[in-house]
Amino acid sequence: MHHMTARKPLRWLVWLGTALLALTWSGLLVDVPATAGAMHVFRVRMLLGLLVVAAVVYFAAVHLILRYAWPRGTVWIVVGVAITLRLLLLTAPPILSSDIYRYVWDGRVQAAGINPYRYVPADPALAFLRDPVVYPQINRAGYARTIYPPLAEVMFAMTGRVSDNVTGIRLVMLGFEAVGIICLLQLLPLAGLPRERILIYAWNPLALWSFANDGHVDAIAVGLLGLALLLRARHKDGWAGAALAGAVLVKFFPLVVAPAFLRGGNFWRPALAGLLVICCGYALYRGAGLHVLGFLPSYGQEEGLVSGTGLWALAGLARLIALPSSATLIYAAVVAVAFFALAVGILWKPAPANDTQALCRDTSVLAAAAMAATSPHYHWYFAWLALPAVVAPSRALLWLATAPLLLIEEPVPGDRFFWPSLVYVPAILLLLADLRPWLAIKLRRAAENGETPCPLRLL
Repeated sequence: MHHMTARKPLRWLVWLGTALLALTWSGLLVDVPATAGAMHVFRVRMLLGLLVVAAVVYFAAVHLILRYAWPRGTVWIVVGVAITLRLLLLTAPPILSSDIYRYVWDGRVQAAGINPYRYVPADPALAFLRDPVVYPQINRAGYARTIYPPLAEVMFAMTGRVSDNVTGIRLVMLGFEAVGIICLLQLLPLAGLPRERILIYAWNPLALWSFANDGHVDAIAVGLLGLALLLRARHKDGWAGAALAGAVLVKFFPLVVAPAFLRGGNFWRPALAGLLVICCGYALYRGAGLHVLGFLPSYGQEEGLVSGTGLWALAGLARLIALPSSATLIYAAVVAVAFFALAVGILWKPAPANDTQALCRDTSVLAAAAMAATSPHYHWYFAWLALPAVVAPSRALLWLATAPLLLIEEPVPGDRFFWPSLVYVPAILLLLADLRPWLAIKLRRAAENGETPCPLRLL
């Protein structure tokens, strides 16, 4: 980082923020929902092109923010641009996903006193709740119970009692996202880092379009994860475990970062607090019995996770060789062992000099590893990776938190290898580039001390 005050680069930062605003506004002018058929696909691809350019602008802004020491008040420019971007995206209806209509529906079902896990939307028992605006937009309405965990359903219910429309849901999502941003603004000084780094999350185009426009429920998990990181950094371990469990009850993926919160000898307090929150959450909807899991058991089959056709690595191998029927089980076992080794390596590491930076770095590593291993097909699943990247950025993580914009449109429908390779292959190459100097230092120190390097200690 350049330690001289960045007067001239401040103008560059303002120009980059202005460019991001212009690209976002241009994306809304494409008016994707206004067309159908071939014209709709063409407009989606136009929007994708604008988002790719926005991603380039974003990477330039991140490079700039990490390189210089900034004058006081720069953080307000960053936050001002972030707020304006979100307000812009609120002016248009959801563009890239229809998931938000299920949120509104689930809130409506609960407002009628019905357990949302009991019926699919098309069930005759819910016919009196249908309308011409929300119901026709619900995906999987004819065969899928809701897939969302209990805390997400609680938020849908609370919102539905106040505002039975997509705008209400999106405002709730932005409120939780704001919680995550505020927590990171408090976390950065604890890590010895400038608050301007909040740009890494706040200007991320994947997060912007996923939450401010499409209103994905992952925004609640982002807010709770930010809160959990701040609480853990302040050594409020039990509350941190409860907040992380809350994030899990919104989107299951944050469970994978639990080892980062359990390091340091204080295992039982956050673990028990988290388990209590999860049990209480599911107890609220216990009347649905086993249906409380909703569509989750069938989701893996529909997305090709059970057969392996939806997993990027297996889809690639299948192009080269004939895979056995047990390929998915073998892959799952290898991933489980690798993830266990990664978790053990994190838990066994000695206490670092800066616990806050280590917490976010470990969270980033665990989250990125889980996302790469499961290779989701939906771009918004990756947006939460930008949150811990604010404190612990790396080229591989920033790429994985942004490049899934490419998954918005598949040139070949159902392609689970070649097009997704544009996300995963560069991520792997950037990871190797990130690790090379770090591993060289570790190996040199081990050689100087006459030690044989242990893989777990190199983590």
